[in-house]
Amino acid sequence: MTFGVMTNPKPVIVGGKNHAALGAGRIFSRDAEDWLSAPPHAVAALIAVTLLFRLLFATWFGLGIDESYMVAAGRQFQLSYFDHPPLAWWLASGSAHLFGSEAAIVVRLPFIALFSLSTWLIYRLGTNLLSAEAGLWSAVLFNLVPVLGFTAASWVVPDGPLICALLGFALCFSEALETEGWAASRWWSGVGICAGLAMLAKYSAVLTFAGAAIYLLTQPAHRRWLADPRPWIAAIIALLLFVPVVVWNAEHGWASFVFQSSRSLGHHFRPLLPIVTLAGEALFLMPWIWLPLVLCFGRAVRAGPAQWRQWLLCWLGAPPVIVFAVISAWSHDRVLYHWAAPGYMMWLPLLGAACARSLAGGSRRTRSLLAASAVFLVLGVGLIGSEVRWNWMPDTGEDFAPANDPDLSAVDWTPMRPQLEAAGLLGRSPPVFAATRWIDAGKLDYALGGRR
Repeated sequence: MTFGVMTNPKPVIVGGKNHAALGAGRIFSRDAEDWLSAPPHAVAALIAVTLLFRLLFATWFGLGIDESYMVAAGRQFQLSYFDHPPLAWWLASGSAHLFGSEAAIVVRLPFIALFSLSTWLIYRLGTNLLSAEAGLWSAVLFNLVPVLGFTAASWVVPDGPLICALLGFALCFSEALETEGWAASRWWSGVGICAGLAMLAKYSAVLTFAGAAIYLLTQPAHRRWLADPRPWIAAIIALLLFVPVVVWNAEHGWASFVFQSSRSLGHHFRPLLPIVTLAGEALFLMPWIWLPLVLCFGRAVRAGPAQWRQWLLCWLGAPPVIVFAVISAWSHDRVLYHWAAPGYMMWLPLLGAACARSLAGGSRRTRSLLAASAVFLVLGVGLIGSEVRWNWMPDTGEDFAPANDPDLSAVDWTPMRPQLEAAGLLGRSPPVFAATRWIDAGKLDYALGGRR
């Protein structure tokens, strides 16, 4: 079904209606084809199908390293936590309490639901700024990029809430720029709320806000908003929502701020590391999507502020991509490739518009690349998931140390609990269990269900 929605992009005039880039006629009935030909309906179908896939895969995989740690640490409610703001912890813990279970599918459910909302938001963003077809293909690409459509879409990590909040911020911001009166006040309030939620998810959200500020400074048509009180009220709303993180840090020696800021420090300049970082990001997005994405960004930059919609998307996305690449040149800590993903995400409507134009012109190459990307993602995740679950791949002679075996990172340690109970080690006064690494401590704590 998914692939049927992504083929035959030429518009077709049937009964006076413009049937845009979907071509599901070979698979669906005429009524279904007519319904899916409208971009909002196609996006709704995309959300429904991908939601089912994510629910299935969420039951296959055990919790990853970060997920186990976050679920375990989140059992105790805090205003914030050591390495990130609290929103992801609150979501996982809230779902566990609501359903009375810490099963993988339960704690992942809020993140899967948020990504479905994110898919609709990026469709609306692309539609509002460019066209309905651009919005549709933005949503398709959003689901095809592995670092967004798989990891951030279902794992218990801060990236899912961050992405949803940033898309809400971008949508409200783009609407507020062109609105007047009371409606503008509502949109600017939405900007503040979404910005606050983004900061409750991950500190790197401030990079996107910096891009919005640069846009206002460089776009003459919208610079007037800097003299209007409503954007500043939106900033105050965001800061008020961020107060719990400030309070927690003040009570804990500013530990979280110190930890995250220290990751940008270093002692040696390594000029080639930004190239390595960009190459890693290309792998996480799939190179055949990353390169056209960067080219679309370059074309929009050349067009300049005169094309304000493209200019806005450029600056909403540029700071995370640029800053993390630059920091990698001297940081003593490794810059992780998924950190810049929200920046690339803001450029997806640019590529979505290019895909819409290409497909409307009958490009088989674009259609083939999109279909191949979908097959690659589904088969890749299916192969990895089945190997983790059933260990069917033949031995290649490569021996991984237990700490480095990639399969084991997605395997829960829950069988340890009944063994410890059988040994009498989980009685009324259970002993303290220790691990030499936070990775193992998270796995152990999740397996023990909150007992010592």
